[in-house]
Amino acid sequence: MRHMTGILAMAAIVVASNILVQFLLLDGLLTWGAFTYPLAFLVTDVMNRVYGVAAARRVVLAGFVVGIICSLIGSQIMLEYGPAVALRIAVGSALAFLVAQLMDVAIFDRLRGGSWWRAPLVSTLVGSVVDTVLFFTIAFSANVTFFGANADAAISWAWEDVPFVLIGPEAPLWVTLAVADWAVKLGVAIIALVPFRLIVRLISRQPT
Repeated sequence: MRHMTGILAMAAIVVASNILVQFLLLDGLLTWGAFTYPLAFLVTDVMNRVYGVAAARRVVLAGFVVGIICSLIGSQIMLEYGPAVALRIAVGSALAFLVAQLMDVAIFDRLRGGSWWRAPLVSTLVGSVVDTVLFFTIAFSANVTFFGANADAAISWAWEDVPFVLIGPEAPLWVTLAVADWAVKLGVAIIALVPFRLIVRLISRQPT
């Protein structure tokens, strides 16, 4: 199956990101998973460019299923303050991934006829914004209350007021975490244009 490489790459990125998110950087401002997760957009865009929309959506669906499996496993691992993957975080992660990746696929397809860099850059930037907003709002915002008191208690640490991005006026911690996460996604999106170009050229030269 010619799409299997993309499916395996997406699955590896999702699994790695779910593991690496447990390891903090910069006093918890970021995690190592923040640097691997944006590569999912690279895989989706390569599949979209080479094999088309249908193949890209299959890869996204595979990543979505793997992500759910990871969340289910994480929900059964109990740590000092509760499960390794809280309900709100699991739901936010799954919805953000699916919506953002499918939006990336649609935008890329709309722009595929322009300059080679335009479709992957614009689709990834828009998808990254959607992913960040959906995930951090669903997973951590105090305004989202329908998960119940137990789910809220597991993430209440994110409501603490701290200086915005460590230097600005006070804001909930999760807002700073969201901005830091999106900044990494932005950087990866720009850097990923190089491997995108190289991988597309490599695959396109292979016999079908």
